[in-house]
Parts: sequence; C-alpha cells; structure tokens
Amino acid sequence: MSKPGQLVLIALRKMIASGELAAGERLMEIPTAELFGVSRMPVRMAFRTLEQEGLLVRFGGRGFQVRSVSADDIAGAVEVRGVLEGLAARQTAERGLSAEGCKVLELCLMQGDELFEKGFVTEDDLEIYHDLNMRFHQVIVEGSHNPAIADALARNDHLPFASVTALAVDRKDMVREYRRFNYAHMQHHSVFDALVSGQGARAEAIMREHANATLRYAEIFGSAVASERMKVIHRPD
Repeated sequence: MSKPGQLVLIALRKMIASGELAAGERLMEIPTAELFGVSRMPVRMAFRTLEQEGLLVRFGGRGFQVRSVSADDIAGAVEVRGVLEGLAARQTAERGLSAEGCKVLELCLMQGDELFEKGFVTEDDLEIYHDLNMRFHQVIVEGSHNPAIADALARNDHLPFASVTALAVDRKDMVREYRRFNYAHMQHHSVFDALVSGQGARAEAIMREHANATLRYAEIFGSAVASERMKVIHRPD
C-alpha cells in the first residue's frame, strides 16, 4: 500500500476505534479523499483493507458502512489476545529472557512504580503508562521468537480496545482507573518474576488474566455515554 493509503488507513482505524466514526456511518470514496487531501486510489485501498479487517462492510453498490461492533466481539478478541500473549510469555520464559529484554522490562517497571506511588493518576500519567505498557508487551512477544504469534496478534488487534496499542480510559472514574492500572502494573511485576525464573506456566497464566482488565470497556464501547466518558490513547504514528 502507498504511503498516502497507509496514512488514510491509520486515521480511519483511529476514528472507528474512538467512536468518531460511529457504527452504521457511511463512507464514500470522494468525500473521504477530499477530507484527507488524497486521490481516490489510496482511499479505495484503505477501504478494502478495513473491510478485510472487519471494520467496514459494503453498503449497496457504492461505498462502505462502519461495522457495528458488539461487546461480545470485543470480549472475544480480548480473550484471544490473552491466549496469544500467554503463549508468548510461556515461550519467552522457557527460552530465557535476553539481557537486553530484561533491562527494558526493568525500566518499564521502574517507570510504572514512579507513576503509581503517589496514589492517583492523571490522563497525562496514563499516556506515559500506555507507552511503557506497549514496550513491556512487545518485549514478551519478541522474546518468544515465534513470529506466528505477532502475525496472529496483528490480525486480532483491529477491534476497539482489543490491542495494547489502544488504551481505553474512563475519564469519569479516574479513582477506579488508578486501581485498575495499578493492579495491571502489579501483574507486570509478577509476570517479570515468572519470566526471569523460567516459570513458563505461571507467566502464561498471569498474561492471560492480564488481558481481562480490558473487558469492562467492551460494555461501555458503543453506548450513548462512550463519547463523553471514554478517551482512547493510541500508539503514536
């Protein structure tokens, strides 16, 4: 795909995940091309990719429609991510965590400790957590030396909140968010201990449970209050 097509694809994914493009909303080539200042071809390729990913469906003979994503769809994708990342953690523990990987994870844990030690979090804090969380998970997936896991995660991660690259935050309940993310950070400590101890089964179980922290947001996504209370922090492009 061309660079303009990739930019359109990334932008549309974000708009769908955040709810800016709501379920059922129609997308046509010409208006979308005008919106992004590109020709119709990059838009056409982006639409086809989003259709393959299950985020768009064809609407009539021309154009597409944003697919309606249910709470069950998101929950299923989150469960699959837990299985895949659990497998990655087990294989990383069995192979042995590299010295470089160990240093990256230790830095993530130290940064997380600093964020949560004050007893509350702000939205800016969670931007920082989002970045360290992505690095933490990436090291574990790469440490498995199993490219099939990364490929499967890439196919699974396009639904809203199903990926660690898009962190959902409930702005109306930051006290609860502190508890949720602090608990998730404690799970990072536990899985790190399992990895360096070579405890594959334990590492796998923790990572599978770790994915469940997202499930509450499957219920909120798509509701009438989602646009007011939910903030989605994305991977920077």
